[in-house]
Amino acid sequence: MMLAHRIRLEATPEQSDYFARAAGTARKVWNWALAEWHRQVELGQRPQAKALKKAFNAIKYVHPDWLDEQGNPWLKTIHRDAHSQPFMHLERALSHYFKQRQAGERAFPPVFKKKGRCRDSFYIANDKVRLEGKYAVLPKIGKVALVESLRLTGKIMGAYVLREADHWYLAVQIDLPEQESILQRSGDGVIGVDLGISAAAVLSSGEKISAPRPLRKSKRRLRIRSRRHTRKLKAEKKAAGIVGAIPKGARLPVSCNRKKSARALARTHARIAHVRADFTHKLTTRLCRENQAVAIEDLNMRGMLANHRLARAIADVGFDEIRRQLQYKAQRYRTLLVVADRWYPSSKLCSACGAHYAALKLGEREWSCQCGARHDRDVNAAINLERLATDALVAITALPVASLTVTSGTAANILLAGGGKVTPVRYEYGQQDGSGQEEDAEHICSRL
Repeated sequence: MMLAHRIRLEATPEQSDYFARAAGTARKVWNWALAEWHRQVELGQRPQAKALKKAFNAIKYVHPDWLDEQGNPWLKTIHRDAHSQPFMHLERALSHYFKQRQAGERAFPPVFKKKGRCRDSFYIANDKVRLEGKYAVLPKIGKVALVESLRLTGKIMGAYVLREADHWYLAVQIDLPEQESILQRSGDGVIGVDLGISAAAVLSSGEKISAPRPLRKSKRRLRIRSRRHTRKLKAEKKAAGIVGAIPKGARLPVSCNRKKSARALARTHARIAHVRADFTHKLTTRLCRENQAVAIEDLNMRGMLANHRLARAIADVGFDEIRRQLQYKAQRYRTLLVVADRWYPSSKLCSACGAHYAALKLGEREWSCQCGARHDRDVNAAINLERLATDALVAITALPVASLTVTSGTAANILLAGGGKVTPVRYEYGQQDGSGQEEDAEHICSRL
């Protein structure tokens, strides 16, 4: 099992300077490769990453663009992994782009990277990095102090050095042995989880877990620091006599105050990301550690984020990240993850009698069934999802996995620990005619 452990580096100023130069090298090589790819395409050729890398190796120590003021090849001061890996990254990005186009999906081609507008990072091969307790031995610079030692044991497959705000991190890729990747569960419950905005997760037990929503809480501070940084940029443009957009190729002198404001703004963004990641990791770990089966919904994130009134609040919770973490943590805890179909009417089914209340509107947070039951919309949805998880668990434990019938377009997908996929029938509680979202596109952008 492949896992990554990101550790903050306690780098000296000299080491931080090398990291910045290595990240800039990776960015410059990426831009060169992408420009060369575009040039060859315009000439009617079919460029390949290996050929681009071979052409680059032939000029990187002799071409004037890759020589310093004294005529020396400055690439020799940077380890070769930093300027060899971008070709593989470009090949992967182009392959993904063409696959999306062939599938008829919305696709975006690779773009040029600009300093300050992309993540600073570079790659180090597995045979060039070594960890010794709270130190990492990296090529060209030697030992770099770590905030903590590596938690995972296994074969190192590679590492990335990346910057976030004013800190550098080492992300180590580990091939974890099968016996060490399995973690012990503390419980064997079955639970349904309804994701939402007012409460990030509503459990079938009735518990409502609120999200920290760090972006909303830090919005005022973020706005103030953004304005401060913008004012400094406008002052520098005015001093340089530039009106409107900065001409291509022109560079403004960066003052110390502008650098400080940029670091303060980056720290604010980093803190927002860290608070959200901390909440997501604790929530997903708890769900997988305490339960043997977890059920969630397959949400249409692209459609939901198209609703500009709710997009910021939805993104502040991070539904996609919650699902991503549940998928790999379920494998480690041997937890069954059941993903309900996108059109499964979890909120409209009565969890007591199974009746379908098709007239349920988005603004109704509570509703009464004809059987006399009074439902909280989110709790009722979580209970219905728990029932899906229970049925899926019974099917998995009662029959061999290979004998289960796979039926496309049904209510739930079962993500097994081994990566398998099984689908039970859709009509668990009487015939279900969908959630109504097929007829009204506004439900795709609905408030959860």
